[in-house]
Amino acid sequence: MVLSGKLITELGIKTSAEKFYKLFAEELHEAQVHCERVHHTKLHEGEDWHDTDTVKHWTYVIDGEVHTCYESIEEVDKQNKRTKWKLFGGDIDKNYKVFKMTLEVTDKADGTGVVKWVIEYEKLNEDIDPPNGYMDYLNKCTRDIDAHLIKGEKVAL
Repeated sequence: MVLSGKLITELGIKTSAEKFYKLFAEELHEAQVHCERVHHTKLHEGEDWHDTDTVKHWTYVIDGEVHTCYESIEEVDKQNKRTKWKLFGGDIDKNYKVFKMTLEVTDKADGTGVVKWVIEYEKLNEDIDPPNGYMDYLNKCTRDIDAHLIKGEKVAL
């Protein structure tokens, strides 16, 4: 009986790795502006969106259904453009004992970037499906955010 797993995806983006990662490292409160699947975000505990002691509350849509959870930052490595979050409470706890997401953004030689998302999870029981809907959500949000940031670059030019 395997309850733990890991899902990984890599996506090319048109935005630079630095600009894309900056949204997650310094402007996470803006996520709902850039991604239509994020309905609402708010600080639940703490005062700084990017502090490891802060807890955020998220409302988002996966597979056409509204979900909620809490999130806290576990690790930040700005030099390597990598952040790891822990998700808990709300709809997460209904299916998963452990649920962690990692974002890593790297540069390509042409000035664009590559986004790597990793979801590590432990299901409550073997009847629960892997969180493929969450990976689809991250893929779609990555595309939305990239398109929004590219549009902003063109406007700024």
